[in-house]
Amino acid sequence: MGNQRSRNSRGGRGYSNSRRRRQEQLVKRALVILCISMICITGLIFLCKKLFFSKDQEVTPAEEAMSGDEWIGAPALDVELIDVNEYSRPGTALEKINGIVIHYTANPGSSAIANRDYFEGLKDAHTTKASSHFIVGLDGEIVQCIPSTEIAYASNERNSDTLSIECCHPDDSGKFNDTTYASVVSLTSWLCVRFGLTSQDVIRHYDVTGKLCPKYFVENEEAWTQFKSDVDAGIAQVQELRNQQ
Repeated sequence: MGNQRSRNSRGGRGYSNSRRRRQEQLVKRALVILCISMICITGLIFLCKKLFFSKDQEVTPAEEAMSGDEWIGAPALDVELIDVNEYSRPGTALEKINGIVIHYTANPGSSAIANRDYFEGLKDAHTTKASSHFIVGLDGEIVQCIPSTEIAYASNERNSDTLSIECCHPDDSGKFNDTTYASVVSLTSWLCVRFGLTSQDVIRHYDVTGKLCPKYFVENEEAWTQFKSDVDAGIAQVQELRNQQ
């Protein structure tokens, strides 16, 4: 009888161990299934965001610190940031914005994205140091190359406290077409309101270094005066839009 009880006891322990192993295997399988499900759900959420939210609706990397109110009156921006590199985007913080500098590309007929790609390519070409925060194209498109929180290589000794806007132009005169002009006015006006500036804080590259840039506004002072007047009107419009909210 004692031997029989001993065998039964060992048999019971063996059964218990086997059942415990099966339970552990089931738990492991459940954990694996749970992990796979979480990965699939995360991937699905990411895909849905890409499919149903456009770049204009997302908070862009270049303007991630902006609140909803700051977007009021903003023109559409195509944010195409260039890579951080020592030739066109050093990544240096722009501590304070005291002005906006207007430039022209000096490359008649070129597009905004082509000029942006030129700045990007300097990291490999090493031919010069140049860039701009924004480029306004011949169709009025606005490409942002540098975040407004960083300096650009555009305005010499004023790089440290200004934002730069490069403007495309159709011919050697350097005069902006109507569509480009309207976008430059809109962008400049909004930036002035956003950063607490006035049209008196909007200058030409010429005013910093004496360089013939932007050419048409240097050779035609009355056109530059009109531009600043149009910026004043644009500032008033943006402020009115914000007051209506």
